[in-house]
Amino acid sequence: MEGVKFNVTQPRQAKNKTVPTGASVEQFLNAVENPVRRRDCRAVMAFMAAETGETPKMWGPSIIGFGRYRYAYPSGQQGEMPLTGVSPRKQSLVLYIMPGFQGCAELLERLGKHKTGKSCLYINKLDDVDNDVLRQLVRESVRAMRAKHEAS
Repeated sequence: MEGVKFNVTQPRQAKNKTVPTGASVEQFLNAVENPVRRRDCRAVMAFMAAETGETPKMWGPSIIGFGRYRYAYPSGQQGEMPLTGVSPRKQSLVLYIMPGFQGCAELLERLGKHKTGKSCLYINKLDDVDNDVLRQLVRESVRAMRAKHEAS
């Protein structure tokens, strides 16, 4: 192997695609085909704005985010994400409950028809869920994120 040169580079960090874009939230919403999904998204946005005290901003091509928090992984990768957010997807309305759902069993039991992912709450329409419980989930999520991270 004498004389062989190896190209040693630092591993590349994945680039976060979920960043504020400056795109118009209103234009994005106006392009949502499903009128119920569009209406429900506006209602969720209203209480997310009230709970965070923040104005909505587009994060990536399809997430309407409120506020922001900074994170850092042990690997050194850092970034920002919205404190909470919503996206009117084709299949469902997705709410971003950033700390996840650990410790939320009682609220989720009272919520109504929904599905969850790691930090995603999927609902078909607001009529399927208890809106007071939904708002409480968002409120507690935002409170937890602000307590844990450098957040606005």
